[in-house]
Amino acid sequence: MRYTFPKREKLKSKKLIEQLFSEGKSVTAFPLRLIYLKTPLNYDVKAQTGVSVSKRHFKRAVDRNRIKRLMREAYRLNKAYYFNNITAQYTFMILYIGKEKPKFIDVDSKTKLLFDKFLDKVSMA
Repeated sequence: MRYTFPKREKLKSKKLIEQLFSEGKSVTAFPLRLIYLKTPLNYDVKAQTGVSVSKRHFKRAVDRNRIKRLMREAYRLNKAYYFNNITAQYTFMILYIGKEKPKFIDVDSKTKLLFDKFLDKVSMA
């Protein structure tokens, strides 16, 4: 896996997003929550991922967009390390559930912790 986040790896399908929220499982490493679902995907990618930040906690779009940018960057840098060895295809939604504006170092460390928890949970199932 490369350190890129191409269009085909982005979660855009409304049907998949609805299915993810209704049937998906989750792991949390505050202030991040990962909702995941094992899904067959059209492309030869291992995961499709979306990010979301609550409008309730961050009223200004500038703040929401900054946090989403940080989350996507943390995902992009860490996905090769964590998802090289998985064989199934997954859809992910990473939610920011905190109330303070984060720094990149915090988002990056919590993303790693989140993926560790995800891999532990998936390997047990």
